[in-house]
Amino acid sequence: MNEVEALAAARAALLAHLEATAGPGPIARFEEALTHPSFANETGQIDNQRLEFLGDSVLGLCVSELLATSHAQADEGKLTRMRSALVNAEALAAWARKHELGASLAFGRGAKLGSEREQTNVLADAAEALVAAVYEARGLDGARALVRDIVAERLDRVEELGAADPKSALQERVQARGMPAPTYRVAEVRGLPHAQTFTVEVLVGEHPLGRGEGRSKRLAERDAAAHALATLATVGA
Repeated sequence: MNEVEALAAARAALLAHLEATAGPGPIARFEEALTHPSFANETGQIDNQRLEFLGDSVLGLCVSELLATSHAQADEGKLTRMRSALVNAEALAAWARKHELGASLAFGRGAKLGSEREQTNVLADAAEALVAAVYEARGLDGARALVRDIVAERLDRVEELGAADPKSALQERVQARGMPAPTYRVAEVRGLPHAQTFTVEVLVGEHPLGRGEGRSKRLAERDAAAHALATLATVGA
């Protein structure tokens, strides 16, 4: 199978999934949604950026509706965190990879040689563009159906995913007590350069409050903040 045939086959499979999800019929801007700017620059075709702009808003609306209905008692802050957990670039790219969206994208010659086809932001932008294309072709009901499909795997864990980030929760806790803002320092780095483990200590003022480990400084900081919150809970702070 040559490159053109492979692209056509991937798009046919993707279109079949969209029709099964949002209803049958043509999607006028389907190919536009799958046109990367690098291909548009070489051919003069319209890229997917305008659709991505619209799709971002449609996606946010549909997920907001879904959460407001299913979590009627949640406050605005929790709803916002849950929405972010469902529509961030990683979540959209995970759905895109599941349906091999990258294989359906048209790239310019230079981009084909790189890793753009699997880049998270590229896949997330294309997913949003598809939401817009379906919205224009099937209306809001069709877009809702597609969005439910996109967020389905994370929806069961949305309470967990939407929980306050430990670092943010610690910041709020200590500020509410009039304490200095937390600071983080790397206490230790172990392992080979490609497989390091970081140990991070969190301090409030000069006082160590927790330690955490992770495969990156960010993950170690989150772990340290979680331990610090547990420490504060045991002392009643």
